Amino acid sequence: MARGRISNLTSFWKQRETDHKEKQLINPFSEWDGASHRVKLDKTDAEYATPISGSKTAERGHKANELLQKEIRNLIQIMKLIGERCSDGLIRVTFGRLFNYYISISNKLVGILLRARKQGCVDFEGEMLWQGRDDDVVIVLRLQDEFQDEDAEDDDFKE
Repeated sequence: MARGRISNLTSFWKQRETDHKEKQLINPFSEWDGASHRVKLDKTDAEYATPISGSKTAERGHKANELLQKEIRNLIQIMKLIGERCSDGLIRVTFGRLFNYYISISNKLVGILLRARKQGCVDFEGEMLWQGRDDDVVIVLRLQDEFQDEDAEDDDFKE
């Protein structure tokens, strides 16, 4: 019986060793001698700068992206709630008003605004927004209908 356990442990650790060596062969930062046969990285490759599919890194990245999308949907809901709809149909709100309303919800407003702008959801002047200095900067909500179906699921910000 003890021999079976030792045999299982031995095969387990041998497999771990083999897996580690294979990963080191494709690791571009590996200092291991056997890594000289590694694949040359190509920046035009679709897999370049992305985690290995199915890895924990890929899973963490996916969860972080889901959380960020939820934060952006919440930001859009708040902007719809406190913003003013103008004659062109777009919703506008000043940074100061949004900051004062949003501070009780999250301390990440500026970061979320920057990511939302990168995704084309909002627009505002300047590269960064600072409390006090940029209170009068107008933030324009660009995307409204595309998040509408998802808004129905999150009733956290309805009055």
